Amino acid sequence: MTSKRAKIINIVYISLVILFFYLPILSLIIFSFNDGASLTRWTGFSMRWYKKLFESDKILDSVKVSISIALLATLISTVIGTLAAIAVARRKRKFRNAILFLNSIPIVNPEIVTAIGLLLFLTMFIEPSFNAMLIAHISFCVPYVFLTVYPKVRSLDPSLTEAAMDLGANPWKALRHAVLPQIKGSILAGAAIAFTMSFDDFVISYFTGGSYENISVYLYNLPRGANPSINALSTIIIIVITIVVVINYIKSSKQYKKENRI
Repeated sequence: MTSKRAKIINIVYISLVILFFYLPILSLIIFSFNDGASLTRWTGFSMRWYKKLFESDKILDSVKVSISIALLATLISTVIGTLAAIAVARRKRKFRNAILFLNSIPIVNPEIVTAIGLLLFLTMFIEPSFNAMLIAHISFCVPYVFLTVYPKVRSLDPSLTEAAMDLGANPWKALRHAVLPQIKGSILAGAAIAFTMSFDDFVISYFTGGSYENISVYLYNLPRGANPSINALSTIIIIVITIVVVINYIKSSKQYKKENRI
């Protein structure tokens, strides 16, 4: 009886937690199809806000800036972070610990402090602009990629690279064929984190972007009040993210079944 009661309490508790997290998102999606401008009163189904979304040059420009910055920052930071993790993993323990300590500082540092620091540093060489925002995004994405890839590299058998080179492979081929395939999952995870951090960033983008606005900065500069077009944009982003998560889950499940079968 006690076990059954505990099970019911667990189910109720989990349901309340799920509602707490997902009810606002569900409400946002529903009211993106609302005919009226109200975010609390339903007046009928309509696609008018999606139409207005694609007619708004400012919103589309901010989306383009967000996606462009996120993709470029992800690509560059993933390459830098991965190569750095591979290089550091082979060094002596004291050096590795020092690098790990330095790498953790940008992650735990308050974002406003990082933003001001980057602004002061970058303005010595370049005005706040698209390029300045890109450099700033790369700088704070690299530590996340490094931290994601490094543990996997450390777990690899170092003799694999040596064996590949003994068989005639040069360092680049040994890296490409012996190391990268084994850390592919960690690299993709690091890239996903970098993309999310870049796409979602506001403070650093606000300080370094100048006249260029990503979605977060655009939303901040909007007049306060309801804007159902943003609900439509948010709904599209949620749908895209959900599709990506489902695809990754299916791939992971297939890979897990394949490994267990072996």
